[in-house]
Amino acid sequence: MRFHTRKWVKPEDLNPNGTLFGGRLLAWIDEEAALYTNIQLENSKIVTKYISEINFNSSAKQGDIVELGMSVVKFGKTSITLNCEARNKMTRETILTVENIVMVNLGDDGKPAPHGKSKLEYVKDRIK
Repeated sequence: MRFHTRKWVKPEDLNPNGTLFGGRLLAWIDEEAALYTNIQLENSKIVTKYISEINFNSSAKQGDIVELGMSVVKFGKTSITLNCEARNKMTRETILTVENIVMVNLGDDGKPAPHGKSKLEYVKDRIK
């Protein structure tokens, strides 16, 4: 799994217990999944279709740095399925895992459209 994004836990990210609010972390994950899919499918018109069971393993507190990692599980005809791990950058302790996040490629009409991708690609390999 590659960790592309880091977020610094700030006071506005905390719940009443003084730890990272789960909803904030899920919003970060949804945004990261959208960015990851946009780059993989080379299309900015994508939507989140499904997020599977979310497993919280530990918490984060103000000042912690959270890393978000994504990897491809599979490519569908109009979708891409990812999994995710959020971890504490300093301790490497897993904060949360998500087994499946399904993102759907949309056409100009806003409906699911084939994306034609079947394997992981890196931007550096597209540039010749």
